[in-house]
Amino acid sequence: MGTIGYLLFWAVMFFVMMRFGCGAHVMGHHHHGHRNAPPGGNDEWTPPAQDRDPVCRKIVPTAGAKSSIWEGHAYYFCSEDCRTKFEAAPRTYMGNVPVAHQGAA
Repeated sequence: MGTIGYLLFWAVMFFVMMRFGCGAHVMGHHHHGHRNAPPGGNDEWTPPAQDRDPVCRKIVPTAGAKSSIWEGHAYYFCSEDCRTKFEAAPRTYMGNVPVAHQGAA
C-alpha cells in the first residue's frame, strides 16, 4: 500500500508541474511577453524568420536554429557553442537589450 501512495504522490507532482510549472509550455500553454510577439495581444506566437544571435551577433534563420528561453524571451543561436556560452552567463550578452528586459533571474 505504501508503494502505491508513493507512486501516486509523484504522479500528482508530475501532473501539477506539467500543468502549471516549468513544463506548462510543453502542454501548449502560452506565456505572455515573448520577445518578437506580434502586436495586439494575440497569444499565438510564431518565431520571426530570422533573428540575431546575442553571442556572435550573426543573423540566424530561426527555422532549425538552436534556441534558448531566458526570462520569458526566446533567443536563437548559430551554433551549440554560442547557446552554451549564453546559457552560462546570459547577462553578459544583454548589452543591447533595454534595461526593462534585464530583471532578476
